[in-house]
Amino acid sequence: MAFVLYAVPVFFLLIALELFADRVRGMHNYRLADALSSISAGVLSQATGLLTKVVGLLTYAFAWEHLALFDLPQSALWVWACAFVFYDFCYYWHHRLGHERNVLWAAHAVHHQSEDYNLSTALRQSSTGFVFGWLFYLPLAVVGVPPLVFISIAALNLLYQFWVHTRHIPKLGWFEWLFITPSNHRVHHAQNPIYMDRNYGGVFIVWDRLFGTFQEELDEHPVVFGVTVPLASWNPLWANVQVYAGLWRDARCTASWWDRLRIWFMRTGWRPADVAARYRLGKPDLRDFRKFEVPLARGEQIYALLQFVCYLLAGVGMLACADWLSTTATLLACLWITLGLYSVGAWLERRSWAVRCECWRLALNLPAAWLSEMLGIFSLQGSGWFWLMLYTLASLLGIWLACRSAAAALSPPIEPGEGQQQHHDD
Repeated sequence: MAFVLYAVPVFFLLIALELFADRVRGMHNYRLADALSSISAGVLSQATGLLTKVVGLLTYAFAWEHLALFDLPQSALWVWACAFVFYDFCYYWHHRLGHERNVLWAAHAVHHQSEDYNLSTALRQSSTGFVFGWLFYLPLAVVGVPPLVFISIAALNLLYQFWVHTRHIPKLGWFEWLFITPSNHRVHHAQNPIYMDRNYGGVFIVWDRLFGTFQEELDEHPVVFGVTVPLASWNPLWANVQVYAGLWRDARCTASWWDRLRIWFMRTGWRPADVAARYRLGKPDLRDFRKFEVPLARGEQIYALLQFVCYLLAGVGMLACADWLSTTATLLACLWITLGLYSVGAWLERRSWAVRCECWRLALNLPAAWLSEMLGIFSLQGSGWFWLMLYTLASLLGIWLACRSAAAALSPPIEPGEGQQQHHDD
């Protein structure tokens, strides 16, 4: 976890540099709502990961202690090198099956929902991948890779993948044959039929070349990013549950009990025949593809950005304090961050109830802080109460100013489509 924490400033420095490159080169790879949605998913993933990481770590440690075939030295460089390569091999199969099975795609889909492709997309991560993800890395424990080595190489593998989420770097010659690069990872994020479900490696592209899942980026087929049934939402909470909700609806609607059970483990996009006949899924025509967008006044954008920064800092603070936060404190902080990011998402979509949601969120800050202090979970200590009150009042003023800005520039709040089932068809 420390690797990720220390990398956060570097992530945002590189995002700033990419924004600068966008301006210089006249490109438009960033939209505020999309970037905030992607980073919100990342904040939510890291926050909830403080609670759920124990699932993978405990099972790995147990398997290593009781099933390891070899006693590998933790300090040997060759152990780290071999483990790094072996981890990426396991990641390839985890990633590939994450595209090929409904229940695994439900967790992984979050990372692919953005219709933009930039460094903020790399931070768009799932909060539910822990449910099955740990299974794919048990072979490393069986071989005898020590837990510290496993945790470190997993973080390094994830960090490597950050830089490949950009459109500013072209093909890199011989490097394309061995490693994942921006070019071949752009292919992975495409919804074009020719690119669908290809290039699964985390660091090495050689697994895709060996197992027949490699596809080169082609000039004659410009990449269209996103998923085949759009999310059509900026809300990170809905992004994490949308595919699960769609599978649950299909399972409930089918008349076959067998189909209700097997739908979760069938190939991605599979639906019971009776449900598919009654409820067809509309998919965008890529020849006239339009990204999901909700018009926002400048004041609304500024308010959303400032509120998001508060929750981003809170998420980073949680990571920094993870070693001494109690489970109860971590749980309550996760709930607070989830509520805040949900409210920001509703604001970005201009939901008719977004202002009420924001007011309730702000009103709950004071009693939540008081309850936390009474239970001995967290204390604001003196001037903290002043700053919390100031933040609350400033936010209420910001809501009023943003609403005035919107009234002058835009139509009343709209209700963008939500609740569509999403699939990543082969």
